[in-house]
Amino acid sequence: MPSRISGKVVSISDSGDAITDLDHAGLADVPTDDRTSIECGGHSTFGIYPGDHEQPEMTYVAILGKSGFLELSLVGDSAAKFLGLKVNDDVTIKW
Repeated sequence: MPSRISGKVVSISDSGDAITDLDHAGLADVPTDDRTSIECGGHSTFGIYPGDHEQPEMTYVAILGKSGFLELSLVGDSAAKFLGLKVNDDVTIKW
């Protein structure tokens, strides 16, 4: 049976990343590979990446951000503007 963690977007960074209330410590046992899906605002991505990832431009990624929390980012653009992510959106991680 898959496991699940739920959270919320709590803020939007200046660059348009959606910062969640899911802290790094709470994600320690979550697999970071493509078995893990992250859903928010009707959009999904797979895997959790470190902040210094090398994913290509316009890739929607979940990262362990400098904020200390999971962040949803659109590489090179604003996830908030391009994908419509906003504060209070539900975030679901499944694996």
